[in-house]
Amino acid sequence: MMYYLLAINLVCFFIFGIDKRKAKMHQRRISENTLLALALFGGSVGGIFGIFIFRHKISKKSFLLRFCAVLVIQMVLVYFFRKYR
Repeated sequence: MMYYLLAINLVCFFIFGIDKRKAKMHQRRISENTLLALALFGGSVGGIFGIFIFRHKISKKSFLLRFCAVLVIQMVLVYFFRKYR
């Protein structure tokens, strides 16, 4: 499980960086749904680092709201997983 979380967070972080680079070069972008899905499946920490280090999607309020929703969903799932384990 630990290796999975490490891998998905690294992937998510680098995908945010790749998308930022594509945005600067006016190339076809990675969809927001893909970025959110990577975060939902365990890459939220990598996504947070990607957002702040690459300064990517910071001004897009709708994306940040959905990203925060993913974080809340993860916290609720962790809470119930630990409580009913």
